[in-house]
Amino acid sequence: MKMIYGSSNVNKIKDIKSIIKAHGVDIEIISLKDIGFDSEIVENGETFEENSEIKAKAVKEFCEKKQINYDIITTDDAGLCVDCLNGEPGVYSARYASEHASQEENLAKLLNNIEKTGDTKRSAKFVCVLTSFLKDGTKIVSRGECIGTIAKEIKKLGGLTYSPVFIPDGYDVPMSELSAEEYENAHNHRDKAFSQLLAQIKK
Repeated sequence: MKMIYGSSNVNKIKDIKSIIKAHGVDIEIISLKDIGFDSEIVENGETFEENSEIKAKAVKEFCEKKQINYDIITTDDAGLCVDCLNGEPGVYSARYASEHASQEENLAKLLNNIEKTGDTKRSAKFVCVLTSFLKDGTKIVSRGECIGTIAKEIKKLGGLTYSPVFIPDGYDVPMSELSAEEYENAHNHRDKAFSQLLAQIKK
């Protein structure tokens, strides 16, 4: 089975291949770079589901126009949702402070906004939504969540935008402080979404 995955990010493609391998499914992952897709997609949806579908439709149209063969097209949208902020930053996770905000600016705005609410639970979750189109046009939507809390201070920078403040359930330090193995186990919202997707494909 050939899956065109809606990303040209080398690390993300590597992660997807690892997830597929772990599930023991024979799927060849093809990146957007592999098919020559370099168009800018305007993600103007208000939910992860909407943005993920916008991307999937754009890739599907490109493949049909270029007569590129595939069995399934899959795209994702992901971000952080904080309960006391009514789900913010959500779909604006990458540009929470501004369109071209740095990691530090996004983190500072997040912690400042949480502080203003007076919330002490600081509960949050990372969300990943996958939208897939099969060759016959069938649409499959799957969703995975990683539950945790937001730390009061910013720890080691790098990695995911919010990994320096997101403490996954079962741990007492933010993701950026975890070992590689711990990080892989904790950072599992994409894996959970893929588990749902693969289960539906098998049906």
